[in-house]
Amino acid sequence: MSRVIKTVIIDDEPYSRDELKFLLERYEDINIVAEADSGEKGLEMVMRKEPDVIFVDIEMPQMSGLELAKALQNLKKVPLIIFATAYPDYAVKAFRVQALDYLVKPFDEDQLSETMARITESLGRAKETKDERPKASARLAIEHDGRIVYVSPQDIIYVFREERETMICTINHTFNTKTPIKELEEKLRGFPFFRTHKSYLVNLDKVEQLIPWFNGAYQVKVVGQKKEIPVSRNYVKTLRERLEL
Repeated sequence: MSRVIKTVIIDDEPYSRDELKFLLERYEDINIVAEADSGEKGLEMVMRKEPDVIFVDIEMPQMSGLELAKALQNLKKVPLIIFATAYPDYAVKAFRVQALDYLVKPFDEDQLSETMARITESLGRAKETKDERPKASARLAIEHDGRIVYVSPQDIIYVFREERETMICTINHTFNTKTPIKELEEKLRGFPFFRTHKSYLVNLDKVEQLIPWFNGAYQVKVVGQKKEIPVSRNYVKTLRERLEL
């Protein structure tokens, strides 16, 4: 491991917290920044400490570990969630709240080692994505009307798919191409583009407003365009994380 991993342990049983803390302290990059003996206190600690990962019991009075995990999904920075519990029957529910792993008490050192490997891999992928930087002079090549047109990604406002063509909209022009939107999304990786809907890709630097629509869905208004672009409700939380400080 090559980074300090801020960690919070949440369990109403002191012995379980001590055992897990003892095992985790063998990993030199683990930094246990807080402990909590309830889901409510755990939520408070996560909001205050902003850890990279939490180890949380499932069966706790008042707020269970599953309820805590659901509440964490509303935060801007959601830590990796590792459930540590004596009840193996909750595994399916655990992964439905986006848990990274599931440890069963009493803790097995080999299993914990595998969990630590998953944590390292997941945090490493997140860092690589964050550190991606496109070439400053790179431009998108578009086959348009029998020619190859080079467009700076910064000039693209949004992209959308209509029937069998993809439309690339800039302030002054709309280019049509046969290139699938998924392929364009991959080419534009590293630039501030976001898939708001299966048929729309938006330059986040061009977003002016986020407008509630219906059933939890939204629309975004972008610069220089009257058209409002749909945002599927499954993407709203991530979009806000990308847009807001």
